[in-house]
Amino acid sequence: MIEQIITSGKNVLAIEVIDGFTETDEKLCQKFFKEKVDDGSKQVHILVKLDEMKLSHTSIKAFMEDSVFALKNYKHIGHLAIVADSNLLKALVPVDNLFFKNADEGRMEHYFDKTEMAEALAFVNGGE
Repeated sequence: MIEQIITSGKNVLAIEVIDGFTETDEKLCQKFFKEKVDDGSKQVHILVKLDEMKLSHTSIKAFMEDSVFALKNYKHIGHLAIVADSNLLKALVPVDNLFFKNADEGRMEHYFDKTEMAEALAFVNGGE
């Protein structure tokens, strides 16, 4: 299940994944993202909080659909903040940045510990 953390900020999408991530959640994320783009945002800065997520309750199909959607909408993604308590994710973000990061385009991914939520929000809010 997902929940929007904040709904203010024209070009910021902040969500929390609670328990697991399903195909319904993926469709809702796509809807939220498209609304931001349709409202005129050239780039959408995204914060994803994962500290309550359980991989065993996550749909592989939803994860794959999310990846395909991200690739198709790559030019509209700005800063990406991952908030979690995971050494694996902390290690994967720098690797992901090798492909994702483009400072000239305002695109960067950053990992934040769950205790750094304020910093993560500042990162996506100051990303324009």
